[in-house]
Amino acid sequence: MLCLSGLSVALALALVPGPSEALKEGECEVCVSFLGKFYQSLTDNNVKFTSADIENAIVKTCKDAKGKENRFCYYIGATSDAATKMINEVSKPLSYHAPVEKICEKLKKKDMQICELKYDKQLDLTTVDLKKLKVKDLKKILEEWGESCKGCAEKSDFIRKITELMPKYAPAAAKARTDL
Repeated sequence: MLCLSGLSVALALALVPGPSEALKEGECEVCVSFLGKFYQSLTDNNVKFTSADIENAIVKTCKDAKGKENRFCYYIGATSDAATKMINEVSKPLSYHAPVEKICEKLKKKDMQICELKYDKQLDLTTVDLKKLKVKDLKKILEEWGESCKGCAEKSDFIRKITELMPKYAPAAAKARTDL
């Protein structure tokens, strides 16, 4: 009798589903976003969905990637300085039109760092007080715009450069700041 109850407990535990491997809301943010945009670019450019063509396209796309997306490319091995090569973990499922969420789930199992990547929060330039930001944040704004501040030594220099370039890169924010 004891043997039978032990067997039934083991059977019940085997039938109970384990922890779900599905991604939670906001998890693998960079992976899902990057691969989603990448998949859309493949379909827009009528690229053949073969593993080799997709791998070439990933490497080409990753050359222009910046910030967190460049770090993602590094983790999957699509950059020239990457230590690993997991591009086939992306290209093969994409060739079968697998959902990017499922691809990111599999990548998460291979390397947890991929799902730990998160985009930096965007500053609302219409309302933020530039004088209260750190110099690091001011430099980041200029970097996102693809600009640099040569000869900037003090915080006020960075603020002056940002306000000077704001109409070009953030016209809505520049207009809102002049209306204040």
